[in-house]
Amino acid sequence: MERQNITLSLPKALLKKAKILAAKKEQSLSELMRESLEEKMREAADYNRAKERHLKILRKGFDLGTKGHITISREELHERR
Repeated sequence: MERQNITLSLPKALLKKAKILAAKKEQSLSELMRESLEEKMREAADYNRAKERHLKILRKGFDLGTKGHITISREELHERR
């Protein structure tokens, strides 16, 4: 895998916490950041797949058993008893 160095600006407190976490996991800071970014990309891809799946269902619609014919009028539906 080809790699590219980047410059990243982080608050000092966050960087310190990230270094501690990386050390606890016996990883480099680069590995920790890569894993975090990969996880975010997976979450975004999973969300987009779920969104498209549900939009497809909504476009198709639901069978409510009416076969496209409404058998009651609006007035009958809202009639007070």
